[in-house]
Amino acid sequence: MNVSHASVHPVEDPPPATATPVENHPPRVRMDDIEGMPGTLLGVALRFFQFLFAAASLSVMASTSDFPSVTAFCYLVAATGLQSLWSLALAAVDVYAIMVKRSLQNRRLVSVFAIGDGVTSTLTFAAACASAGITVLIDNDLNSCAQNHCVQFETSTALAFISWFAALPSFLFNFWSLASR
Repeated sequence: MNVSHASVHPVEDPPPATATPVENHPPRVRMDDIEGMPGTLLGVALRFFQFLFAAASLSVMASTSDFPSVTAFCYLVAATGLQSLWSLALAAVDVYAIMVKRSLQNRRLVSVFAIGDGVTSTLTFAAACASAGITVLIDNDLNSCAQNHCVQFETSTALAFISWFAALPSFLFNFWSLASR
């Protein structure tokens, strides 16, 4: 499977092998570089916003002194930490692919991207939902926002939801490209 552009790795095509009629399959169709997929400018922008909002959520939650006392908030810190590392790593891969004009539309690579995006976005969404539930409990039901950091908890939870909203298109583009093959 040749995924490199000729300008990056100039290699001569091997002569076609003679195939028996049973093995004479039509060539596989390459996926188009749809904006938002790995190796595109919109893909880099999505990864950047995923990283930005996940890192902001992580830093706001970690700046409070009492987040370790609630398991949902610890889960949010872990999930947004994983989301920010994943997004930063894939943003670097996307930037490299754009710089060397290399296509990232390899089925195995897109599968890894889709699975990683699915796992990290699901973890981020679950952590944001759990944190939102605890924040509502503290604020509305217990009325104990005076002695807690409710504003920071709410801000961190909102930033985690925004990070998930930025991660969802990446997952959907990668998953859709796998399903369309």
